[in-house]
Amino acid sequence: MQEKVYDLIIVGGGPGGIGTAVEAKVFGIENILLLEKSDNHSDTIRKFYKDNKRVDKDWQGQIVEIEGNIPFMDGTKESTLDFFDNLIDEHKIDAYFNCEVDKITKQEDGTFKVRSSKGEFFSKYVVIAIGRMGKPNKPSYKIPASIRSRVNFNLDKCNEGEKILVVGGGDSATEYAVELAKYNDVTLNYRREALTRPNPTNKKLIQKAFDEGKVKPKLGVDIESLEDEEGKVKVNFKDGTSEVFDRVIYAIGGTTPVDFLKNANLELDSRGEPIFKENLETSVPGIYIAGDIAFKSGGSIAIALNHGYKIVKDILAKEQKEK
Repeated sequence: MQEKVYDLIIVGGGPGGIGTAVEAKVFGIENILLLEKSDNHSDTIRKFYKDNKRVDKDWQGQIVEIEGNIPFMDGTKESTLDFFDNLIDEHKIDAYFNCEVDKITKQEDGTFKVRSSKGEFFSKYVVIAIGRMGKPNKPSYKIPASIRSRVNFNLDKCNEGEKILVVGGGDSATEYAVELAKYNDVTLNYRREALTRPNPTNKKLIQKAFDEGKVKPKLGVDIESLEDEEGKVKVNFKDGTSEVFDRVIYAIGGTTPVDFLKNANLELDSRGEPIFKENLETSVPGIYIAGDIAFKSGGSIAIALNHGYKIVKDILAKEQKEK
């Protein structure tokens, strides 16, 4: 019995994956399948955005014109999730959730075999639209079990009026610190003496917070260890100082899933990042990347949606050439 071959399989149910699926449907590519490892779409937004968090189309000042057919607008975490719910329903996107893909193989006939926890699927084209934040980077030193509930990797468990240490030097760390400083006593710790990684908007915001005393900087020093101090977190720094916090939040980056990308035979650069062309096609013809995995630094939902549009237009152009 011959296996069904999809025109397009999309791995990842975030904005980039949903955007690609919707654009494919709009342009008449009906035979598509979306595979998502979590139990619902937009897992990063669900897990890492606080309730009622504002979601801007022009994220952090990046003015983005929507190129395709998805009318994404400013909203909140909840309205954004509803928006993507409606897109999936309206365009009748065929999707499997709780379906983790671990290998993509290009076969002799040019099609791809996509191996997953729900079996093998076959497709003419594949789009990898996985996020970076599913497995946040964690510190090398041990976190005592008794204080693990007070050591977090997002804002979900934060309360107002807490003394909080945010650890990290990128966009997420600066955004967390500025947001938390509205209702908390916040210190930002980064191992280097200067914050060079955040985008220009975040640099201005965190510097303003430093200047106004809303966020205390503790830069140029790394953490040696964590201890339980009567249920709170005692942070021991490598300069010999210590301080006790109600909560510590690590924002030290998500990990590019290098093993998975290697299992798709994609060419990676020296940092383990996928190499891709302007049309978002990788080193393996027929495999594209979209969304977070294609961002070298901070990205936006609107840009991820534009990725989907660009990819579908490129696939259609390839198909036209073959006729």
